[in-house]
Amino acid sequence: MGVFSKYHRYREAGEDANVNNVERFGTPSRSLFTSTKVFTIHHKIDITDGNENVVYRSQSKALSLHDRTEIFDAQGRLVANMWKKFFSIHERHFIHMADGTEFQLSNELWHIVKDISNIEGLGWQLRGNIAGLNFELYDADGGVIAVISQKMLSLHDKYCVDIYQTDKEAYVVAILVTLQHMMADRAAASSASGSAASSSN
Repeated sequence: MGVFSKYHRYREAGEDANVNNVERFGTPSRSLFTSTKVFTIHHKIDITDGNENVVYRSQSKALSLHDRTEIFDAQGRLVANMWKKFFSIHERHFIHMADGTEFQLSNELWHIVKDISNIEGLGWQLRGNIAGLNFELYDADGGVIAVISQKMLSLHDKYCVDIYQTDKEAYVVAILVTLQHMMADRAAASSASGSAASSSN
């Protein structure tokens, strides 16, 4: 259904690219898909290609206040490290790439009016549609790099990403994993506040 939806753009591996993405940006050069492993001590995410081959893996350290996470490629080579600033009002996340590049993301994305997050250190922007669970990543010149979409109501917290600039794939994967952590944190905070409100009543 996501293939034909202009509002919600998630799709499964093997399906055609979303019609809205193709109309606006053309056919993506490459698409990747994520699935979070549930019921594990470590937060693990597998990132697969269109043939469901694992091309990247991420793993977070258990019981880490800073949500320290490492991303590896299929050969086990380190791609990036990420961690978040503890007690930050914007839940700022830091990413250190294996090539030495460093940049930051923060959840200013969740402002009610402003839905643009600047990626400090790269000059990129992540533009989000929270209701549709769609996010577009743009470079400093305004060219689209990738479109990220989250599956609604998924136990395994699934995402797909259509990549238009494949030379930036490693950076896109790091941003994808960081975004997935940020969305999971947001859902957990929302659930906790809802539980607190229920118990107070």
